[in-house]
Amino acid sequence: MMKHKKKIVVAVAALLGVIALGYLIQHFFFPAVKPQYLTAPVVRADIEEAVLASGALEPVKQVSVGAQVSGQLKSLKVALGDRVTKGQLLAEIDPVLQQNDLRKAEAGLANVQAQRAAKEALLRQYELALKRQQQMIASDASPRADLESAQAQVESTKAELASLDAQIRQSNVEVDTAKANLGYTRIIAPMDGEVISVVTKEGQTIVSAQSATTILVLANLDTMTIKAQISEADVVRVKPGQHVYFTILGAPDKRFNGKLRGIEPANNTFSDSTTSTSSSTTTSTAIYYNGLFDVPNPEHILRPSMTAQVSIVQGEAKQALTLAVSALGTADKDGRYDVRVLKDGKPEARKIRIGLNNNVNGQVLEGLAEGDKVIIGDPTQIAGADGHGPGGPPPGP
Repeated sequence: MMKHKKKIVVAVAALLGVIALGYLIQHFFFPAVKPQYLTAPVVRADIEEAVLASGALEPVKQVSVGAQVSGQLKSLKVALGDRVTKGQLLAEIDPVLQQNDLRKAEAGLANVQAQRAAKEALLRQYELALKRQQQMIASDASPRADLESAQAQVESTKAELASLDAQIRQSNVEVDTAKANLGYTRIIAPMDGEVISVVTKEGQTIVSAQSATTILVLANLDTMTIKAQISEADVVRVKPGQHVYFTILGAPDKRFNGKLRGIEPANNTFSDSTTSTSSSTTTSTAIYYNGLFDVPNPEHILRPSMTAQVSIVQGEAKQALTLAVSALGTADKDGRYDVRVLKDGKPEARKIRIGLNNNVNGQVLEGLAEGDKVIIGDPTQIAGADGHGPGGPPPGP
């Protein structure tokens, strides 16, 4: 019995010794791991808050030069890319049909004018006859009926002359129209610009019965207009006069600057929605409004239909205190944010106020100093959030 108790005491003592040895090993060789935090320093940097949009470039002035008369395009005086001046001859349409119309109109005018001359001579004859009848009726040498007949002939001839005067005016209009149509066979540049498209080729027949046929397109590329599509969520923050800049795919490092001159009052699908038969129909299509601004293009680097990545600047600050927005906690009623600052290895709560915020960095107005390290994450907590440590859960069977 004594031997049995002795064995139990020895076993308990051995177990306590093993526990004590394990504690000493863990204490001296495997000290507790201090929590590690991901931090980002508060630094000085330039910060900008902007509304982003995409748009297309268009010439500030663009004209489709068309033909108002039918016929064969006899000659084209310019080529694609040529610079032209206002009044320059661009093309000629075969004028034979228009010349014939002018001759016909002029012949019609001459015919009516000849008829009027004949009526004028006849009127003078009738007026003389009327005068004789008036003299004869005064001496009772002629019946009253002859006087009345002479008066009727004079009045009738005057009315015919008035009708012929109207026909002459109409014929003059026809002559003017024929002259204008003959002039339309010579296509003249309506503005200074550059030929950016040739639609109709030399020798092609033009038929302008219903609408003017486009021969070529002129554009003034010295100034370009950008139509930036601004989403309905951002358009309330945008107003004319704000600084705008954009880049193009061919020169991503070059900024083109301008000022927003206006925002179109209706969205770019307004015309389609007004023709809809159902006013209660809803749509999931995104709504955009066109913001307009102009930029000089003296070297003609910018071309029509280029895509522009536009930034409409809402505010900017040079060498301001900034922090990563991922460090921001919740905002209180006063607009202040909760952040944690790592100080002497321990997190410390702060209340700060920020200004500009571009969703990457925020401008610090108060609450932090340059060099402060704000906590943006705790990897040990993230790794152990599922209870399996950094290695994650064990693989399934």
